[in-house]
Formats: sequence, structure tokens, C-alpha cells
Amino acid sequence: MQETIVRYQRHTRQTHPTDETTAEESMQSLKEEAAILTKRIETIEASKRRLLGENLASCTLEELQQLENQLERSVSKVRSRKSQVFCEQIRQLRDKEKRLAAENARLAEQCALRTKEPSNQPTEDTPSEDTNSQISEVETDLFIGLPESRIKRVN
Repeated sequence: MQETIVRYQRHTRQTHPTDETTAEESMQSLKEEAAILTKRIETIEASKRRLLGENLASCTLEELQQLENQLERSVSKVRSRKSQVFCEQIRQLRDKEKRLAAENARLAEQCALRTKEPSNQPTEDTPSEDTNSQISEVETDLFIGLPESRIKRVN
């Protein structure tokens, strides 16, 4: 029985390492991953600097040609996308123009119908006869300046 227990313990140690071993392996794995990511970041930053035109002195002719080709492809994609956006905006504006023209026609029709209907009531725009009789004199002179100086000149 004792032998079975010893074999079991030996077997579990081999298949399931202790927590210290697992922590060390995990730490080592994380350090390796961090080193890989740091190297990747440096590579990406160097590529970014080249795309911005910095640190080109160390580039070979072939690298410069590749960089130029990459930039031309990028500019082509940007122009293509810009063209798509412009076409979409033009389409939207044409649709809006059609909607506004239809609304304008509808409003013009409503306006025409209202002007054809006889109206016995005075509207707010047309003054009634009472207000016309109160207004007897209208000043039609053009005067530029402060109102106080105009009053002094009239007197």
C-alpha cells in the first residue's frame, strides 16, 4: 500500500509541477513575450519614421524604391476612398435636391390654393381701415445718424 502511495506522489509531481516551477516558467514566458513585443514596437516605429521621411540616410536604394512604391499605393488608396466619399456626398445632395424640389412644389401649390380662396377677414399683413385712418403722415426722408441729431435739425 505504501508503495502505491509513493508511486502516486511521484507521478503527480511529474505531471503537475510545483507552484514554484510553474511561476518561474510563467515569468520566463512573460519576459520572452515582452522582449518580442518590444522588438516589434521598435520595428514599427522605425517603419513609421521612414514613412514620415525621417532617418532615410541609412536606407539603400532598394529600400527607398520599396518605400516609394508603398507610399504610391497608399496615396492611390487614399485618393480612391476620397473619390468614393465625394460620389456618395454628390448622390446624397442630389437626393436632397429632389426632396426639396418636391417640397417646394407642394408648398407652392398650397400657396396658390390659399391665394385663390376668398378671405373676408383682414389678415395680420394687411392693416384694417381703422389703422389706415390713424396714419396720416409718413416720413419718407432718408437720414443717416443718431435720432437725437435728426430731431434737432427738424426743429
